[in-house]
This record gives sequence, C-alpha cells and structure tokens, in this order.
Amino acid sequence: MATSNIDVKMLSKMFLAGANALEAQKEYINELNVFPVPDGDTGTNMSLTIMSAAKEISELPEDSTIEQFSKALSSGSLRGARGNSGVILSQLIRGFTKVIKTETEINVTVLTNATQKAVETAYKAVMKPKEGTILTVAKGAADMADELVSKTDDIEVFMGKIIEHCEYVLSQTPEMLPVLKEAGVVDSGGQGLLEILKGAYNALLGKEISLIVEKADKSNETKKELKYAYDTSFVILVRNVFNAKNEQDYRIFLESIGDNATVKVNDRVVNVSVITNDPGLVLTKAMSYGAIDDIVIKNLKSERINNDIISEEAKPVENTADSPTNESETNNSVKEEIPTDSKSERTDKPVFNEPPKEMGFIAVSVGEGMDNIFKGLGVDYIISGGQTMNPSTDDMVVAIDNVNAKNIFILPNNKNIILAANQAQYLVEDKNVIVIPTKTAPQGITALINFMPDTSVEENEAIMNEEITRVKTGQVTYAVRDTVINGLEIKQGNIMGIGDKEILSVGTIVEDTAFEMLERMIDDESELISIYYGADVDEECALDFIKDVENKYPDLDVEAHFGGQPIYYYICSVE
Repeated sequence: MATSNIDVKMLSKMFLAGANALEAQKEYINELNVFPVPDGDTGTNMSLTIMSAAKEISELPEDSTIEQFSKALSSGSLRGARGNSGVILSQLIRGFTKVIKTETEINVTVLTNATQKAVETAYKAVMKPKEGTILTVAKGAADMADELVSKTDDIEVFMGKIIEHCEYVLSQTPEMLPVLKEAGVVDSGGQGLLEILKGAYNALLGKEISLIVEKADKSNETKKELKYAYDTSFVILVRNVFNAKNEQDYRIFLESIGDNATVKVNDRVVNVSVITNDPGLVLTKAMSYGAIDDIVIKNLKSERINNDIISEEAKPVENTADSPTNESETNNSVKEEIPTDSKSERTDKPVFNEPPKEMGFIAVSVGEGMDNIFKGLGVDYIISGGQTMNPSTDDMVVAIDNVNAKNIFILPNNKNIILAANQAQYLVEDKNVIVIPTKTAPQGITALINFMPDTSVEENEAIMNEEITRVKTGQVTYAVRDTVINGLEIKQGNIMGIGDKEILSVGTIVEDTAFEMLERMIDDESELISIYYGADVDEECALDFIKDVENKYPDLDVEAHFGGQPIYYYICSVE
C-alpha cells in the first residue's frame, strides 16, 4: 500500500530511528577518517549532535505539532553541535525544518522542498564548499528528490530511490577527493548522513528498530543549584590489564571530581559512570587504560533551562579554520549560520558578588600539565576537551556564563572546536565574546603570552590573531590502521608526526619520529622550539629527547614542559 502522507508522529519516529542508526554506526564512521589517528571523531561528533536533537524530540508531548517538532529539532541540533561534521549536520537539519514547520502533513512535494532548503542552507554556511564530502551526498539526495517528485507520490518509493542514489554518490567521493582514494575510504560525514537516512527509511517501512532515547528522571528534581552538571557513562576496553590498584586509583580520581562514581570491572571491559563538571577529564584519564566506547554524556543543568525558540533569521559567521585533522581533509571550512534572535536567557547562570573585570579568558585544554600552563597564563575557565572530545556549543555558553568579565576571549585550541565557539559567540548577548581561532594548544599559549592587559580589546584581538599565524605545530601519535597518505605508507602501530596540514614523519620509535618531524618544521627564520610531552611518555626519555634537540639546534631557544596530554606523545611548536 502506497504511503502518500506522513504526520508528525511518523516524522518523529523516523528522526529518532535515524539518530539511533547513526549512533549504532558511529565507531565505523570514525574509522573512515583519512588520518589513521586513534581519536577519529566524525561519527562521534555527528552522533552527539543528532542525539542532542533527539532528546529534545523525545521530550515533546504526544500531541505535538510539526511546528513544535521543528523548533525542538533546530534548538537541539544547534546547542549540541560539535565539530565541523556536527555543524554541517545541524545546518542540514535547520534548513529542512524551515520548510516542514508550517505543514500539517508531509508529502513528496514537501520533502523535496525541505531537502532542497537543507542543502541550500548548508552550502551557504560553508565558505569554500568542497565536493566529495557530506555536502555532496546531501546534494545528491536533493537532486534525486527533484527528479522523482513528478514521478511518484509514494514516500516509500521516493525515499528508497533517494537512498540508492546517495549510496552511489557516496561511493564516488573517493573519485572527487584524491586523499580519500589514496586512503581507501569514502567520506565519513557522507557515510554518517546515509546512516541517518537509512534509519529513517526503516522506520517508515515499519521495521523493528530502536526508538529509545535516554531521558532524564525528573521525579526528584529540585530547584537547588546542581553541584555537578554532566552525567557521564562509558566503557573502557582495557589495553593490557586493569587490576585492583587501577580500579581503586581510578575510583578515587573520579570521586575527587564528581559524585556517584561507579567502576565495574568485567575482565578487560570496565563500565564507568560518574556525575561531574569535567567529562573530558574523566575520559582523558580513562584513555590511559585503553580505548573508550559507548560514551553517553547528559547535561543535567540543561534540563532546567527554558530555551527560547530558534527563529528563521540567521547571521553568517566567518570562520578561518582549515580542514580539521581528524574529520579529515575532506571536510569544509565553515561559516556558521546562527539565528540572531535565538539567544536564550539561561536560568542557571552563576551570580557574582564582584563587578566584572574588563577582560577574561576561556581555553579548551586536555592534560594536567596543559591545564596548569593555561591557568598560569591567566585563563579563567578551562573547558576539558580537545581532539578526543570536542566541546559542544552549549559547553561554550556555560563557560562564558561562568567568567565574570565584560569581554571574554575564547581559545578553542583545535581546528574542530572553532565552530562551536563561533556559535556560542552569537548566543550570548550580555558579554562581548571574541573567538581567537587557535587551532592547537601552542597557538593558544602564544596568544596568551602576547596579551597586553593595558591595551584595548580590539588591539589585543589583532595582536593575538597575528601572532598565532607564526606558530607551526607538530603532534606525535600512533596509527590505528594501515593506510597511504601523500605517498607515505603507514602501518598500524607506526608512530606519526602530524603537522598543521600533513603528516611530516612516520617511524617506529617515538623520539626518532618526533625529531624528524621537528627537522621538517624548522627553517632559517625559526627562533623558538617548545616541547610538551604527554601522559604516556617516560620523563627520562623526554629529557633525553629534549637534550638531543638542544644539541642539534644550539642557536634556538628550546623550552620544555610536561603537558600530560593523552594519545599524543609529544606536541611541539616552532616559532
């Protein structure tokens, strides 16, 4: 029997099914990232973005209208957006809802118009659209919808053919981007979008699928201020062994930064849950024991926020970030389309007893040593996160609320976090927020060092933006799979030295690979080398490596610090 119309209940079911389908495939999508680093995050970012919207949808009453559905969908995707892939997905969702929100039932004509608007919105938000990405797959869906709209009114037939075409378009992405072909993968963002469409289609067909989205238990909710904001749970897939001492040490650590901590060990699988203000710190520590999976982070405070509704009007924000390392060279530099009157008054803002200072700082950081460096340079609020866990737009807004300053500089310190910072900038109206587009921690440190307290906000912004362009950054980590990139053959377990835009060295010994990476970064104009060694580096090995660098480059200043960052053995910068 043909399906010519769907109502809001079916639309909601389809969306929740699509969200859960993406969640189920996020690790596979992560593995499609071009660079074989152990923290590929396209699937994770897209999943967290869409799950934020799904939770909004799951909270709606049974008799909700399509307009209410659309508003919840837009609001949730905006606040939950993480990374370039999440931002682009939120733009597709926003464009789609612009069309459907005024309808009472959805047919193929409405779906065609909504798909066209979704693609138009996303492309407008991207400064330099690059084909062979999630945008190309979305455009393929819109093109096929336009072709089919006059040929069938059966939504099942309509969606089935669109998905078939998207599968074909996705298979062609390696032909559009050589870096994909060389790595032997399709675009990860495009794969994520396809999983959403497949999940939605299965719901339409009536297949048995999961529509469950974790909801908060509000039965014991009170109006008192919550001490800890994030209910965090996940599993650790232990690398070697997780003995009784490990369990005790980790439990003590969790209890020091949160409440209701549980650590359950089952051979080499450890189930963890804790309520904390620093989920990034919890996850970072966990990664010292092994890989992490099944991450669920619930913002308890957000349940107390009466969010204003996102309107139609949008304000473009220019972003100068290059394509991020982990979301691969295939993603786009994005200028975010932010609703100018979507700024909501939060009910959980802290109350300050002192008048605000003139200027304050927020920095994204990971690792005890890095945190201490940023705090020592005057940062007021540290957001725990980075390449392993990109903070959301809402995380940024919470941080801004907690800094008692008229003007607040945000240092994202990661290419994949700049967009979330830009979004937060336009959701806050009671403070002047300035995003310094720092793509690495060393750039953030350089920006702070060049800050001049007695100079105006505008002059400081110009100075910091200029100085961070002089910083070259290299990061040393290990490969999680075999691949070939730019002619470099990389085997699983190899050590890689990754520069700002490409892999600079590949080897089997950490310090040798780091040394070769530095050699490629240093030129005749270099004056300063900064080295930050990570949590997994033996201090004696680090000191020997630093001494070798000093001996090799006696005319350059060499500074060394314990960064304590996970996954990356060394982070080095050259200025």
